[in-house]
Order: sequence, then structure tokens, then C-alpha cells
Amino acid sequence: MADSTNHPDLLFDSQPESSGFANDDFEKVDALGSHDDVSAAASGSWLKGVDPREADNTDIDDTVLNLLIDLIYWRDVKTTGMVFGAMLVVLLSLAIFSLLSVVAYLSLAVLVVTFSFTVYKKIMGAVQKSNEGHPFKQLIDSDITLNEDKLKSVIQSVLKNVNCTISELRRLFLIEDMVDSIKFGLLLWVLTYVGAWFNGMTLIILVVISIFTLPKVYETYKVQIDNYIALAKSHVDNVMTIAQSKLPFLKKKEKAQ
Repeated sequence: MADSTNHPDLLFDSQPESSGFANDDFEKVDALGSHDDVSAAASGSWLKGVDPREADNTDIDDTVLNLLIDLIYWRDVKTTGMVFGAMLVVLLSLAIFSLLSVVAYLSLAVLVVTFSFTVYKKIMGAVQKSNEGHPFKQLIDSDITLNEDKLKSVIQSVLKNVNCTISELRRLFLIEDMVDSIKFGLLLWVLTYVGAWFNGMTLIILVVISIFTLPKVYETYKVQIDNYIALAKSHVDNVMTIAQSKLPFLKKKEKAQ
């Protein structure tokens, strides 16, 4: 057996296999700022495929959705009452007067309020000898320009919903599924009677009232309503099962996997 002291190469061969980097290489890496590179690589692996702009848009959408939910469920009674009352007044005005008249009167009312408040603040400033500046300076200096990124996200969302609606209407009108088309036809038949009873503006007013009342009612009486819905659904399913057994062509086609 050869002496390892006389053959230094054998000493290195007996050591564990190296990672492929010499000490000089590690020194070079440290000199170049390996900590930053490793952090960047780690963050890159965690954030791979994530677009920060999409995260911002998601946060904005969630914020708007939370505000709408708070309004609909009357989390703040004062704020919801003001919004609901203002919308109802505008819709009732549109039902009685023309659109041009409503816009003109509302704009005139806003102008009178802002003009009166500005004159009042100027008079009070002259009497008290204070220089507070314009009362609406903060609103005047605020940026009201449309954000291109936000506008793009809104347009993309609208286009997505429009495309889905068009695809669904094509499926219903071209009888891709006979059961769904029959249901759609029954809905259209009911809408003919609804249209004979109410005009478009009345329907919009009823929809707005429903949005601000039905969710809160459902939240309050959720258990009772769910029981009645489940009972009605079971009856409908029984009727559909009987109809499909009598008329086999009403059975839904199984979608290909």
C-alpha cells in the first residue's frame, strides 16, 4: 500500500468529492455580491410567473368588490342610505322627466351648491381676515386622469364577459342542449309578460331596490330561505327526471372529456 505522505495526490483522492468550485471561485463570487444574487434567485423562484401589475389590479378589484358588498349588505347604514337614496331619486326622476332635463337639473343643483359654498367661505375669510385659499383647492389639484393600466384591466374584464355571453347565447339559440334551450325559451316567454307589465325604467328601479334589499333579507333569514329553495329544487328535479324518462331526447348530452 502506497504511503499517502509520499503521494499527495492520493490524499486528495481520499477526500469527499468536491462541488466543482475552488476556493478562488468562492472568493470571486463573494466579491461580486453573491448575497444579492442568491436573494434575487430565491425571490425569482418564489415569484416565477407573477406579474406585479396583475397583483395590483387584483388588489384594486378586491377593494372595489368589498366596497360594493359593504354597500349592499348595509354595513354602514348612513353611507348605504345616502347611495341608495341618491340612486333612487335619479331613477325616479328619469322615469318622470327626460334624460336631458334630469342631467341639466342635477348639474345646476351641484353648481348652485358649490358656488354658494365658495362665496360663503370667501365672505367668512374676509370677515375673519384669514387666507385659507380656495375651498375646493384639494379637489382641483387632485389627479383625475384615467389610469391606462386600470382601464385596460376593465376593458379586458368587459370583453371576457361579453365573449362568454355571446358563446352562451349561441349555444342556446342553436339548440346545443335541448333542455337548456327549452328553459331559455320559457324564460323569454315569461319576460314577454314582464315587458307588458313594466317599462324599462321601472324594471331598472325594481332591480336597484332588489339589489339593496334581497341580499340583506337573505343574510337575515338564510336558514329558512335555503330550506325552501332546497325543497323547490327537489320538486323541479323530480319533474325533470320524470320528463326525461318519458322523453329520452330531453336528456343532456355527456360532454366529451
